[in-house]
Amino acid sequence: MRKIILIICILLILPNFVFAQEAEQVFKAEVLEVLAEKTLEREDGSTVLQQNIRLTGLDGEFKDQDFIINGVSDIDVFKSVTVKKGDKVFVARAVDFEGNEKFYLTDYERTGWLYFLAFLFALLIVLVGKRRGLLALLSLILTFLVIMKFVIPLILAGYSAMLVSISGALIILGLVIYVTWGFKLKAHIAVISIFISLFITGLISIIFSKLTHLTGLASEDALFLINPNSPPIDLSGLLLAGIIIGTLGVLDDVVISQISAVEQLKAANPKLKGKELYKKAIHIGIDHISSMTNTLFLAYAGAALPLLLLFGQGGAQQVGFTAVINNELIATEIVRTLTGSIGLILAVPISTVLATRWLVKKHNK
Repeated sequence: MRKIILIICILLILPNFVFAQEAEQVFKAEVLEVLAEKTLEREDGSTVLQQNIRLTGLDGEFKDQDFIINGVSDIDVFKSVTVKKGDKVFVARAVDFEGNEKFYLTDYERTGWLYFLAFLFALLIVLVGKRRGLLALLSLILTFLVIMKFVIPLILAGYSAMLVSISGALIILGLVIYVTWGFKLKAHIAVISIFISLFITGLISIIFSKLTHLTGLASEDALFLINPNSPPIDLSGLLLAGIIIGTLGVLDDVVISQISAVEQLKAANPKLKGKELYKKAIHIGIDHISSMTNTLFLAYAGAALPLLLLFGQGGAQQVGFTAVINNELIATEIVRTLTGSIGLILAVPISTVLATRWLVKKHNK
């Protein structure tokens, strides 16, 4: 795995030296014709299709300009973009020290389908959720803007990833809850419950990240963030930031559902006292804990699936289970999953206690 990562890094960094005379330009193009194809067989028996293609630029200074990319050679590449006539792709153009122009494919153009999928999602959430769905969509957009315009720029500028993520989480928390549910008691209880749960999750994450010596360097993405020309990024803090932001989304669902359960139980039987109301509500919360903890685990397992498959190919049998879970990549996912789950579990009694106390007090007035 580490060799593959290093190869990718070298391939990404190398053009900066080879084509240092002029900055690389990336633009959209359309495949006009596949001129030649060659199937290259690798040592492991797998094959890769190489192509010579003719394209025309679709935007920028290369719009309506035709050019050829010669991809057929005896050199194997880690990633090969296979195309057909009419495909839209992204092309990188660079110029070496001698002034020779070089074009190469970087990836497929996926924008149209991604926009369509986003539109379909927005349409369904509004059709099914009606007004509440529209508010949820608005809160989602606001969350995206906070992450893209506040959290990411500040982390890239060199600010503490931990502090920025906590600040961003609090902003998201306030926006999402109050936009979706309005400025009322239910929303206040939810904000306080989630804040307490997030604080505990963050504290546990810090403690166990230190105890297990997690550096954040085990992540493949972390290697691409190491740039001597940019402000240094605290990768261990970035790891904790990811845990906090990832847990926030699940806490929102659990806490709101639990407060709603307390509210409905009290409305159905106004005579329920605090202790009895808590017992009935916590039973609902226990069922929610079981399903949401599994959801959180599956979400993290899905994200780490290639890593799990890598060890499943033979790594665990060769080095043993203990050695596998002590690998920082695996240990990071374990800490991430368990600390998030602990915060999720604690959110249920915390929100139930607060909701029970305030709703009973409100009813007695």
